[in-house]
Amino acid sequence: MPSRKPTRQTIAFGIALASLREDAGLTRLELAKRIPVTRSYIGQVETGTTRCTKEFAADLDKALESGTEMQDAWDDVLKSTRYPPWFADYPLAEGTASLLRAFETMFVYGLFQTPAYARALLQDEAAVEARLRRQDVLQRGNPPMLNIVLLESVLWTCMGSPEIMREQCEHLLTISEWSNVTLQIAPMRYYRGLEGPFNLATQPNGDELLHMPAARGGITTSDREDILHMVGAFSALQARALGVDDSREFLRKAVVRWT
Repeated sequence: MPSRKPTRQTIAFGIALASLREDAGLTRLELAKRIPVTRSYIGQVETGTTRCTKEFAADLDKALESGTEMQDAWDDVLKSTRYPPWFADYPLAEGTASLLRAFETMFVYGLFQTPAYARALLQDEAAVEARLRRQDVLQRGNPPMLNIVLLESVLWTCMGSPEIMREQCEHLLTISEWSNVTLQIAPMRYYRGLEGPFNLATQPNGDELLHMPAARGGITTSDREDILHMVGAFSALQARALGVDDSREFLRKAVVRWT
């Protein structure tokens, strides 16, 4: 994954890793061989130019025999990132999930946004960096399965410029081919049980966390009744949305429209 501008949080994580590695008497290359990854990736993590996944933090703890120090440091990085209080728990669940489901009615799904689209939407570089760091979950060793439905109006709403929208639609078309992604487009209509967008993260042990954005703030909950309601409504939504192949064709038409 390409390096990004270091942040205070990723630099602190890198310093903690370098300290543990040096205490263990290991070079970057020796640590890299234990995991295994490249020496340059260890260097990127230590200098804060990339934020690793929590799974990788666990691998570091195992290689360094450091208990859960690096995993705890990873949690601290995410918790200190500038997420709103009502949203802060969700990226933690998202980063370790085995299944992610989402319905988006206004904007492209966050993990699928291009940097240009995110900048046009958020207009704050710290918020953009936080969003792009969340996308690291897509590049981990065992990425989650993603079942994502976009309301068709998402593709027709110009964010920034036609050039940005064309690039974004092309990116969605590429992602739709990934083996772990089911991306569907839902025609404009009423979908019973869905009053707005939502994100649902399911962990390997079955635990789930639901996030429902709102105009002012939002709700993040693990309430089983709310989650079961959303799962049922989402299943019905998928059945009425365009199929995977038809959704790809819809995306191709969107690329042409924005060209």
